Amino acid sequence: MAALGCAVREAVQIPIGFNVLRNDARAALALCAACGGSFIRVNVHSGAMLTDQGIIEGNAYETLRYRRNICPGAQIFADVHVKHAVPLGDWSLEDSAHDTLDRGLADALIISGVGTGRATDPADVQRVREACPAARILLGSGVTRENVSDFLNYADGFIVGSSLKTGGKLNNPVDPRRVAALAKAMKI
Repeated sequence: MAALGCAVREAVQIPIGFNVLRNDARAALALCAACGGSFIRVNVHSGAMLTDQGIIEGNAYETLRYRRNICPGAQIFADVHVKHAVPLGDWSLEDSAHDTLDRGLADALIISGVGTGRATDPADVQRVREACPAARILLGSGVTRENVSDFLNYADGFIVGSSLKTGGKLNNPVDPRRVAALAKAMKI
């Protein structure tokens, strides 16, 4: 992964980041340090989630400490109620967002639908925006040319994968027509 990260870093002039699944923030930060990365994605930065891989617990303190030592400029983009999981306990979306931002010191909050390619409810994004008005909010799944306008007033950015692929299938190659259609819908 480091060899690929360095090759991408040499090929592009935009910020690059790392997400080592399912929740290996330490490896992602090491890749940022080795490859000149600008950010990591952490699926469970604070709190705990029940997933198909078992219980995943956030470890914000250790992640922040390791970042300070190895890659202090890297930003942490952290999911709130990450997809393919349910929170342990009765944490509202707003409470989890506050905790991730204020106690976990995340640089951006990621809001997703329940699974890959599944859109979040626009009302959920609005709730997080209202609860954390100064936060950078990214959408982590389900953004398409058909629904992107529902999110433009509340989200600061989008992590897009499957909707840009041929036939909307994650394992297919990127379809330039789908990319152009999404950019047009976003008025880029």
